[in-house]
Amino acid sequence: MRILLFIMTNLAILVVVGIVFNLLGFSGILASNGVDLNLNALLVFCFLFGMTGSFISLMLSKWSAKRSMRANVIETPRNRQEEWLVQTVRQLADNAGIGMPEVAIFPSAAPNAFATGWNRNNALVAVSSGMLDNFKPEEVRAVMAHEIAHVANGDMITLTLVQGVVNTFVMFFARVIGHTIDRVVFKNERGLGLGYFIGTFVAEILLSILASTIVMWFSRFREYRADAGGADLAGKQNMIAALQSLQRSMGVEDDLPGELTAFGIRSGRGSLVSALFSSHPPLDKRIEALLAR
Repeated sequence: MRILLFIMTNLAILVVVGIVFNLLGFSGILASNGVDLNLNALLVFCFLFGMTGSFISLMLSKWSAKRSMRANVIETPRNRQEEWLVQTVRQLADNAGIGMPEVAIFPSAAPNAFATGWNRNNALVAVSSGMLDNFKPEEVRAVMAHEIAHVANGDMITLTLVQGVVNTFVMFFARVIGHTIDRVVFKNERGLGLGYFIGTFVAEILLSILASTIVMWFSRFREYRADAGGADLAGKQNMIAALQSLQRSMGVEDDLPGELTAFGIRSGRGSLVSALFSSHPPLDKRIEALLAR
């Protein structure tokens, strides 16, 4: 139902955008400059491609996460640590009202954890061996609660779909810009010329950089929500203690691949500019937000 509502909402956005373009006479302005472009058809084309890519990524997220992180899914606990971890996740999942996710441990000295999956009742939560070995049990439980909150909130689904919508408009406006350059600047009157391909390529790069700040803003927003959910499930002080332990471990290099960075619990330090492209808020800001609850 969440996916259906999201798709219907964005279909409505596409319809509204098409109507606005027509009311503003945008098509007529392009046509008067020799740009023969069917904006409505282009918008639908970009929507289908943008959303299809996101859906494929979403459906493959668990498989790719296991493969890239060499995550060992605990099917039958082999020791007391694994048994405790599975029992902890099961209790948290029950309290959050979601199905039992797969539980995995991935080899990494950096303390980290992530959650992924296309369905809140068919997800994967994983924790690094470094976190299990170096964090207190109540801190690991708080981190698992944070990841369970991501699943319960549908964050993986929503973030992927937000990326799909962003992809749609990046593709759309890049092609409008490329087509305009081809017709107006290069004076190409028929077909798609060199100006279209160069203009589209450059515009997609620039628009993608700009659009990524929107996606990362949403990612940072959902981290605050997951922290709050983790505090509700595992205790506010335990969640704060876990974040403080993450602060102390920032010198250990993080080895989550790029596609999973937004789904991990850690965040790196950076400049004000890099903060715009960060998937996580600074840990001190997250701690402050929990203290203010």
